Amino acid sequence: MGLLSRKVTCNSHGQDSSYFLGWQEFEKNPYDEVKNPKGIIQMGLAENQLSFDLLESWLAKNPEAASFKRDGQSIFKELALFQDYHGLPAFKKALVDFMAEIRGNKVTFDANNIVLTAGATSANETLMFCLAEKGDAFLLPTPYYPGFDRDLKWRTGAEIVPIVCTSSNGFKITEPALEEAYHEAQRKNLRVKGVLVTNPSNPLGTTMTRNELHLLINFITDKEIHLISDEIYSGTVFSSPAFVSIMEVLKDMKMENTQEWERVHVVYSLSKDLGLPGFRVGAIYSNDPIVVAAATKMSSFGLVSSQTQSLLSAMLSDKKFTKEYLSKHQKRLRNRRNKLVSGLEKAGISCLDSNAGLFCWVDMRHLLSSNTFEAEMELWKRIVYDIKLNISPGSSCHCTEPGWFRVCFANMSEDALKLAMQRLKSFVGSIAINDLSHQELKKTGRKNRTNWVFRLSFQSFHDREQDER
Repeated sequence: MGLLSRKVTCNSHGQDSSYFLGWQEFEKNPYDEVKNPKGIIQMGLAENQLSFDLLESWLAKNPEAASFKRDGQSIFKELALFQDYHGLPAFKKALVDFMAEIRGNKVTFDANNIVLTAGATSANETLMFCLAEKGDAFLLPTPYYPGFDRDLKWRTGAEIVPIVCTSSNGFKITEPALEEAYHEAQRKNLRVKGVLVTNPSNPLGTTMTRNELHLLINFITDKEIHLISDEIYSGTVFSSPAFVSIMEVLKDMKMENTQEWERVHVVYSLSKDLGLPGFRVGAIYSNDPIVVAAATKMSSFGLVSSQTQSLLSAMLSDKKFTKEYLSKHQKRLRNRRNKLVSGLEKAGISCLDSNAGLFCWVDMRHLLSSNTFEAEMELWKRIVYDIKLNISPGSSCHCTEPGWFRVCFANMSEDALKLAMQRLKSFVGSIAINDLSHQELKKTGRKNRTNWVFRLSFQSFHDREQDER
């Protein structure tokens, strides 16, 4: 072990989070309608599979793009040879135009200010390297995407200090919460370099209000720090209120020539809006030329292939297609989200009102045996191992209230979602029946039934493990 680096042997990646452990259990026993109908249904993966037919239809109508041809001539050699890390100008132009279209063309983006990266994961880490030193801190509102513990901290050495948001106001950011997080960082002798938010929010599935965005801008102005707005889900907004980008608010506040204009940075990706995580297309947008130059150099460690850029440049430049795609896709998201909410309601479960994203923030507090995170983990294990649904517990998202779960709805077929809701409804029904049985036991004093009820309702995961060995 002495010949290996400390990074290899440290345990700060976050892979032991229940967020990732749920994936591992799914991979051991994945649901398949034909081959494994009793397997685990993956509801912990924010993957967008609702509109592949629209993408494939475009590819069928545009065979030149997919076969790397231009005006009937092969451009394979051109794409296969060396490209510098600045990216293809045509793709960068198409990407910034697509970003503007998502925002209703209320803001425009300069292609010279965009840096291409291998996904949003790479974009966020690159920004950390650009903006923070080891031991510096970024403030993040809770609950937040579990992968940030890996993306922002693991290799950079930066720290995360939570901005504690609660269900009392729908988990919105408040000024007292911002100030408390800032002072908490100071108490830990950490220098705060900025705030990072996801808008729309992962895991809440909500867009930030203008009041929140104004609050954030005023906060970073007062503290003289950075703001990163991860807007990877900006094209998934399917109902009101509409998405408002941080860039739009800066423009409305006439802050183009201020220091804050250069201290606000946007992260974007095509992984969610187009459902192309395997293509590894992410981007940093910054008005700070020093950040752009440094991030461009760093991007050489995670480039987007020229072939990918060429294909997507043609696709995103087709304005008729992008307009139709966004319209149809957002309707599909709304319909699928409504099916999940309807299924949850039939099971007696509610969720936070949402208008974006590929998931819902689901309230299962009433199903906990106690108001603790231990009870949340007990419930989560039963849902994964007994009910065979992989969902993400709120504690993995650093939620401060036990009993919330992120449940994804766009990465499966409608039949799989229906089956998942049937399983969940049966599970909740069994809890209600067994709770009634407990009340009857107290009244009748028939202690001989206690063991039967305990085995039926509260067999622990560890006991289950022993049974299966």
